[in-house]
Amino acid sequence: MTAVPLAPELLVGTPLIELRGVTRVYSTGRLEVPALRGVDVDVWPGEFVAIIGHSGSGKTTLMNIIGCLDRPTDGTYRIAGEDVSSFDDDGLARIRSRTIGFVFQNYNLLPRTSALENVATPLLYQGVGRRERLERAKAPLERLGLGDRLTHEPSELSGGQQQRVAIARALVTEPALILADEPTGNLDTASGEEVMAILHELNDEGRTIVLITHEAEVAAKAQRQIHVRDGMIVS
Repeated sequence: MTAVPLAPELLVGTPLIELRGVTRVYSTGRLEVPALRGVDVDVWPGEFVAIIGHSGSGKTTLMNIIGCLDRPTDGTYRIAGEDVSSFDDDGLARIRSRTIGFVFQNYNLLPRTSALENVATPLLYQGVGRRERLERAKAPLERLGLGDRLTHEPSELSGGQQQRVAIARALVTEPALILADEPTGNLDTASGEEVMAILHELNDEGRTIVLITHEAEVAAKAQRQIHVRDGMIVS
């Protein structure tokens, strides 16, 4: 089944993210390693939630499932009421490109490619024409204070500027969910605070934010925290 883009206005009364009894087991030869053990999670539209845990806790596996980058071994995952297990790989790709905006610790920008082209890239996968892609990419960059850096490549930008480009790229498709994986991890204190302020501003406008972090100080800035340990939700 191919996924249909999910409109934020259709989510009233329904969790945006709903996991029930989700497990994820990785097999290496005869060895099975459980990364998630019966996880239940709800995230409602407009929430700012931090998923926090130490290395090896299962938080990255949980992020990959929420982001439709991986599938549960067992249990169900629904996004806006739709069971993603019914989607094929193309359907999952459509959810990722239209419903979820990703922000990564390492920025994941294309090298030797301008900030404008980097932000426009997700629209390419939606079949948007080049002129419209660039017009739509310009707006979030200008909003984030990078209007004078449109033609700069990642190597010509500071870490904080690169992360703002990454946030602009996440916003360009107008997704229902921003999934941010350690977005301040490679930044100095001032740049990290700037990124968190941007995420809070987006949340204040109604955008749902799920933040993955191992830092208690960063998680404390979210509205709600989900603590993961040994593949289970502990609080």
